Amino acid sequence: MDTFSLLLNGLSVAFEPMNLMFAFIGVVLGTAVGVMPGIGPALTVALLLPVSLSFGATGSLIMFAGIYYGGMYGGAISSILLNTPGETASIMTAVEGNKMARDGRGGKALGAAAIGSFFGGSFATLGLAVVAPFMVMVALSFGPAEYFALMVLSFMTVSAAFGGSIIRGLTALFLGLAIGLVGIDKLTGQARMAFGVAELRDNISIAIVAVGLFAVGETLYIASQKHNVIDKVEAIKGSVWLTWQDLKRCIRPYIRGTLLGFSFGPLPTGGAEIPTFLSYSTERKTAKGVAKEEFEGPKGAIEGVAGPEAANNASAAGTLIPLLTLGLPTSATAAIMLAGFQQYGLQPGPLLFTNNPDIVWGLVASLFIANLMLVVLNLPFVGIWVKLLMIPRPWLYAGILTFATLGIVGAEGSVFALVLLLAFGVIGFVMRRFGYPLAPVLVGTILGPLAEEQLRRGLMINRGDWTFLFTSPIALTIYAIAIAAVLGPVIWRAMQPKGKNTVFAMDGD
Repeated sequence: MDTFSLLLNGLSVAFEPMNLMFAFIGVVLGTAVGVMPGIGPALTVALLLPVSLSFGATGSLIMFAGIYYGGMYGGAISSILLNTPGETASIMTAVEGNKMARDGRGGKALGAAAIGSFFGGSFATLGLAVVAPFMVMVALSFGPAEYFALMVLSFMTVSAAFGGSIIRGLTALFLGLAIGLVGIDKLTGQARMAFGVAELRDNISIAIVAVGLFAVGETLYIASQKHNVIDKVEAIKGSVWLTWQDLKRCIRPYIRGTLLGFSFGPLPTGGAEIPTFLSYSTERKTAKGVAKEEFEGPKGAIEGVAGPEAANNASAAGTLIPLLTLGLPTSATAAIMLAGFQQYGLQPGPLLFTNNPDIVWGLVASLFIANLMLVVLNLPFVGIWVKLLMIPRPWLYAGILTFATLGIVGAEGSVFALVLLLAFGVIGFVMRRFGYPLAPVLVGTILGPLAEEQLRRGLMINRGDWTFLFTSPIALTIYAIAIAAVLGPVIWRAMQPKGKNTVFAMDGD
């Protein structure tokens, strides 16, 4: 069956009333959390992991993807109106968007962002549908050596991409690998790192790890801050509808931003920060006439909003390519979505396309619907989203903590689970306090057992001969990419003039 037929079948799944409802809930929640600085799609998906068990695999994953897409656009609202990016992917949107808002063109900036998100997300989703089957064909030829190399690639690149230093990233990764070892060894049946605690023999639930690190840890960190910054909410000036002249100025940035975002999305570079930065730089360098004057002056250029917004939503679609076809997450949100697959007994990869085509293509098709919903929701109702910024932070984070606790109690049903939740919350707080990234912990916890399984499987096939890891040309190529991904940023930073930040290595998408 060709891609077009599979996509049509996926649309029939996505148009089921319950799945439409989950897509709607996802984009609403995603936009809402994207608007509020400090609360991103990764935290939201982590919160919903325990309670989504009753939703079914297809509905839950459609909702998670909607949250991911919605969060990309929601961050633009606070970036433009408050110069406070709700998402790290919206940092570059704030540069020109806030200047436009101060010039009385905040409505047009929000309109350009909404249409850019729709344009980038829709065309990148189409690219996902086309590229994914080819990636599956390649992945089907992989054996234990190639899969283990892929895991190493994911470990190394995520550790290098997130956080301020490679050492901190690797420290977070090894913490995750240690967490993944807790429980019964599937090969020998012996308990590992359970320390005589019966509850730890069943492994530590990834939902507890994700909710503890992201939700509880974030709440404790915010509570530890002594000062509360009160942001002034700017009124939306002017219409959000763009004129034909505005659209003409945005078309090329939309196209360039989409290509950049979709190209960088599958790469384990840590999120949408790099493609949005490159998009902004490209638009600024290619600007001519009025656009050049607006970039250099206080008015703000609409191209500087259109390009980065198309890039960040296109990057979200690109991120799903390695997640679905290889089971490799390239962002924090993708890592938690991988946990969502696993809680239903599903392992993303080539077999997922063969054994569960309705889930995969229903998810891909729902992304088109989610993008359309985003435009319908965000153009007329921007004023409603802005009011979310008025919620006092103590109320907001108290609600998050309550929801996290109730979710774990409902899913696990034990006091020990709450003790673990608090423990991981404290770990998350300490890691934030000292600048350690959280995403490598999740990647190590989720992919560590899979890497161990592939390694032991290869050793059994090759009778204990370790050299099988280095005899495959594909595996060697992947190892070379992993080394380049770790050393590349170090060399790049060394070549840059001091005091000039060119890459945003933050972990929040």
